[in-house]
Amino acid sequence: GSVGSSILEVAHDNEIELEGACDGEIACSTCHVVLPKGIFDGLPEPSDEELDMLDLAVGVTDTSRLGCQVKITKEMEGIEVVIPEGD
Repeated sequence: GSVGSSILEVAHDNEIELEGACDGEIACSTCHVVLPKGIFDGLPEPSDEELDMLDLAVGVTDTSRLGCQVKITKEMEGIEVVIPEGD
């Protein structure tokens, strides 16, 4: 399965349109996703770099993360990740 991959990698593997302009280097916010609260709360804290990039993202919510920074866990099976509409 995709456990251990990032949300960004899984999106690309499944031909889901989630841009990752900086290739997971935390240098852009193009892979911004909104997670269900229960999943978000169970994740490690975002880094300062990630938070800086999320500040620049469009449509950020309380459960926003960068897709390149969130690793898929078994608990995430079947969750729905929202990809906010970009510009």
